[in-house]
Amino acid sequence: MTTPKSVDLAISASWIIPVIPRDRVLHDCALIIDNGKIEAICPKTDIGNKYLPEQEIHLDGQALIPGLINAHGHAAMTLFRGMADDKPLQEWLEQYIWPAEQRWVSEEFVRDGTELAMAEMIKSGTTCFADMYFFPEESAAAVFESGMRAQINFPVLDFPTPWASNAEEYIHKGLALHDNYRTHELITVGFGPHAPYTVSDEPLKKIVTYAEELQAPIHIHLHETAFEVSSSIEQHGVRPIERLHQLGVLSPLTQCVHMTQINEDDLTLLKTTGAHIVHCPASNLKLASGLCPVEKLVAHDINVSLGTDGAASNNDLDMFDEMKNAALIGKITANNAAAVNAMTTLELATINGAKAMGLEHKIGSLEPGKDADLTAIDLSGLQQQPLFDPISQLVYTQVGHKVSHAWVKGKCLLENYKLKTLSENDLKQKARKWQTKLAQQT
Repeated sequence: MTTPKSVDLAISASWIIPVIPRDRVLHDCALIIDNGKIEAICPKTDIGNKYLPEQEIHLDGQALIPGLINAHGHAAMTLFRGMADDKPLQEWLEQYIWPAEQRWVSEEFVRDGTELAMAEMIKSGTTCFADMYFFPEESAAAVFESGMRAQINFPVLDFPTPWASNAEEYIHKGLALHDNYRTHELITVGFGPHAPYTVSDEPLKKIVTYAEELQAPIHIHLHETAFEVSSSIEQHGVRPIERLHQLGVLSPLTQCVHMTQINEDDLTLLKTTGAHIVHCPASNLKLASGLCPVEKLVAHDINVSLGTDGAASNNDLDMFDEMKNAALIGKITANNAAAVNAMTTLELATINGAKAMGLEHKIGSLEPGKDADLTAIDLSGLQQQPLFDPISQLVYTQVGHKVSHAWVKGKCLLENYKLKTLSENDLKQKARKWQTKLAQQT
C-alpha cells in the first residue's frame, strides 16, 4: 500500500474550473498544493488515500478557478474614483486628471491608492495585475507587502510630471527599479510608454533596445480613440500602430491597451508581430472611446486579455464585472449572440492575461506544476440559482462580491471574505483623508 504524500494544503470544492483544458468543469474534486505550487487535482475522496495535507479547506457550493488577472490599470488612481465622471477622454485628462496629478500625486498618494486598489482587487478575485503609474517604487513596495503578483510598468512621457522631468529620467529611474526586482518571484518590472501621442520617436527606440535586452514587457495605450488615430495620420502620415511598428515597438513583449480602432492592416500587424491586446470594456464605454472587436481579434489568433483600467474611469476594479462587459460588447460588435462566449471570456481574464505578461508557464490555469494562484467564489446564493453551468454563472451573474478566498503562490490573501495582508479599516480611513484633500480642488 502506497504511503500518502505529505502536502501543505488540500482545497475541496463543488466545482473546479481549471481553464486548461477549456470547457472542463470538475465536480467534487480537490486541489492539492505543496510548496506554493499545484501538486494535483483529484477526487476529494482520494485525499486520505494519496495525500496527507497539513491543512484541509472544504468549500461546498463554491467554485475554484485560477486567480483573475487584471492586465491593465492605474492602481493609485483609485483615489480619484468618481472625481471627474461623465467627461470625454481629452477633457477628462486635460482639465481634471492631469491637473489633479500635478497637484496631489506623491509617494504617499501612490502608496495609499495602490493599497486601496489591491484590497478591492483581492476581494473581487484578482490575484495578479499590471500597473502603470508614477512613483512605481511605491507601487512595487506595496505589492511586495501585500503578497499579490504584479507587473509594474514605469511610465515614460516626453513632458515633466511629479516623478520625472523628461523621457531620459523616466527611463533611468525605471531601469533602476527593474534592477531592484529582477529576481523577485511575484513582481516584474516593464516599460510603460504612456501612448504614441505622449512619447516621441527617440525614447521609443531606446525602450525597444532595453526591452529586448532585458526581455521586459512594453505596456502602452494604443488606438484608444478615433481622434488619436486621425491625429497620428495628420502628424506622422501613418496610423499609430504603423508608427510603432516602424520603430520596432511591436513584438511578443508588447501589450497594446484599448485598441478600439482596428482595421485590416492593424490586424495583420498584430498577428505578424505577436503583440497582445488588453481590452478595457468598462473604461472604453464610460469615456465613449470605442469598442474593441474581440471576436475578430480572436478569429485572427491574436491574444486578447482583459483589464479594468483605473477606477477613475471605470469606476470599479471588479474583473467579474469586466468579464460580463466584455462578453456583452463582444456579441454586439460581432452582431452574433454566440460570439465571445462564457468560456472565451473567462480565458480573457485568466490564461490570456498570463500570456500577455509572459507568465503562462506560472499562472492563468489550474495545472500541476503551476503556482497556486487561485480564487474561490460562492455560487450557493439565490442570485446564482438554478445553476446549470458554473462558467456561465461566473461571467453573467455579477459574482465579484461572492469571492470568499484568494491565494497567491499558495499564500492566502483572503479568507472567508476577510483580507489577510491588508487592513480594510486603515484603508478606509486613508481614503477619507484623501477625499477631504482632493475636495479642495473642486
